[in-house]
Amino acid sequence: MICADYVTLISADQRPEGSEDQRLIRKLTRRHSLGLMINESKLNGFERMPNVKLTLEYDGGDFNGWQVQPTGRTIQGELSRALARIEGKEVTLHAAGRTDSGVHALGQVVSVRLTSELGATTLRDAINANVGRDVRVKNAEFVEDSFHARVHAKQKHYRYQIWNGDVVSPFVRRYVHQHRSRLDLDSMRAAGGFLIGSHDFRGFTVTASDVETTVRTIERLEVEKSGDIISIAVSANGFLRYMVRAIAGTLIEIGRGYLPVETVREVIASGDRSLAGPTAPALGLTLMQVDY
Repeated sequence: MICADYVTLISADQRPEGSEDQRLIRKLTRRHSLGLMINESKLNGFERMPNVKLTLEYDGGDFNGWQVQPTGRTIQGELSRALARIEGKEVTLHAAGRTDSGVHALGQVVSVRLTSELGATTLRDAINANVGRDVRVKNAEFVEDSFHARVHAKQKHYRYQIWNGDVVSPFVRRYVHQHRSRLDLDSMRAAGGFLIGSHDFRGFTVTASDVETTVRTIERLEVEKSGDIISIAVSANGFLRYMVRAIAGTLIEIGRGYLPVETVREVIASGDRSLAGPTAPALGLTLMQVDY
């Protein structure tokens, strides 16, 4: 049963009249006043488990990344506060990947153990009613007890977007890195081809890395152009810190003719970060999807 405290919890965040959240609040209040039970303990025929998988979208422009920081707003912090209000206690979140400051997501995945009696749909709506509008839980589902968003991720898909023109549309300016001069797509594609496969990518990450291995397998790397936007799509079994942005920065330098195509092979062979291009700005990067 939805308790009065839960109704108050959502109502405390004043929403515009007629909004989706206001309709949810009225619906929950009406159910509570009638004393109706909300029982969504089964999903697709299976008994509900305490392990929850959340799929998120967020505009990372106003966040200091995923991970909680001593100061500044983070996605983990925003989500943790909302869930703590619903649960009545602190919760532990596990994300598929820790996106950096300014990086966006269309398909971030989080796992969390909850004791709340809320069903999946109600839980999704309750979280969304208690976080900023630049974060949305697209889907909540109850999963097997062993599921872990990071450990069980098989492949991640990122996209880096470059606005290759003089005037950036205000409707996309938060999600693209502008580069005015013409880029040679053929050279970028040829260089990107050297990255496909299993390689040691220590030359495309930060010098001080605490990971056990810097070997990763890139399954796909495509460079496409639509209008003024050049997209670099990369899929791999995992990524090192700043890896996609370092790849994007290197391909941009190759595209503008400042570095030869063979640079990519030299960086892979030597592991020398100084041979690669600069780390491209965060705003052009989006975590698109995580496969399990």
